[in-house]
Amino acid sequence: MPASLVQRCNPVLALYLALAMGAAWGLPFLRVSPNRLLSGEPIYLWDVLLQQGSPMVFVLVLDIAALLCIAVWQPKGRTTQAWVVLAMAAGLAGIWLLASHFATSATQVENPFSRTALGAGFWALCAMAWMIALDAIDRLQLTALRRLLVQGALLLPLLLSLNEGQYLSIAKEYANQSDIFVPAILRHLLIVWLAVVPAVVIGLLLAWRMTKTRRLRQALFPVLNVIQTIPSIALFGLLMAPLAWIAVQLPALGHAGISGVGIAPAVIALFMYALLPIVRSALAGLGQVPADAVHAARAMGMSSRQLLWQVELPLALPALLIGLRTAFVQTTGLAAVSALVGAGGLGQIMFDGLFSAANELVILGVIPIVLLAMLADTFFKVLSSLINTRPQ
Repeated sequence: MPASLVQRCNPVLALYLALAMGAAWGLPFLRVSPNRLLSGEPIYLWDVLLQQGSPMVFVLVLDIAALLCIAVWQPKGRTTQAWVVLAMAAGLAGIWLLASHFATSATQVENPFSRTALGAGFWALCAMAWMIALDAIDRLQLTALRRLLVQGALLLPLLLSLNEGQYLSIAKEYANQSDIFVPAILRHLLIVWLAVVPAVVIGLLLAWRMTKTRRLRQALFPVLNVIQTIPSIALFGLLMAPLAWIAVQLPALGHAGISGVGIAPAVIALFMYALLPIVRSALAGLGQVPADAVHAARAMGMSSRQLLWQVELPLALPALLIGLRTAFVQTTGLAAVSALVGAGGLGQIMFDGLFSAANELVILGVIPIVLLAMLADTFFKVLSSLINTRPQ
């Protein structure tokens, strides 16, 4: 075989394929139960494929064989990686359609009140398909914006096929919770926004003062580091008693929503968690501002405020975006725990599922949190890429 047609083995793809085949063989693809509270009987992928008929088995075997060939004997060029991305996009939609068709037949034939839940094998196969596609996208070496577009297109076939899964238990849970789902998302975003935006403003001012006062840096960083070590549940609990006392002593604040439970302790705790990454990245960015730029701005007659907003912050922005990215992603995840103190949001749906032993309801609350965190991460990656590539 000519050497120009051969590239080194792709061990990442081989590992993902091995994990996917292990999950398909050893983990239940679906679970069928008479109601939402029982775990049900496991249904494996080969049972679903045999029910769908030999064409589906043939397509699956052909896809695995093709991916194995690519993993071991990988032709050069970007065309192969593009085909892998397309195959994984079709695979994500195909896995969902397989589960949907089985759920439809199980509900109509066996018991109209039965529940078909997505099993561990389904989620493992979806995760492996996503990771294989991300590996192929990474090998395409796209710009940040094009990478984002390709990742969005990767989910398009799955999104178009979601209406086929109305008999799956996760779709039934969504139908039961549809009236509170959008308000829960908006509440979750509100908690994140109220926590991070003040942290950005105060964190920038603190970092700027730290560049002028070394003692402030030595005093404040240990406090911020200690806050990061406190578990979120414990911090929420520590804030409940003082806030309840303040609400009693100052009724106006109580009427404004400040109390021991609700959104106030959640926002304050998440604000404290967000301070460290913002302050650290802002301080690193301000420390990288060239001294010549500062001297030139002062020679032009700029005040300290003008120097900060017109010179120092624009030059420190690439480093600052790293801290903002960390703060937004971290706060999006931690906001789910704030439901335990009555803040609401997507965490409320998640904990309702936990307390009622409804696994699909838990997943229904977790998936939007993961997607929101991924969107925040992607947004700051694209923004950072655009800033780093802009003409100087």
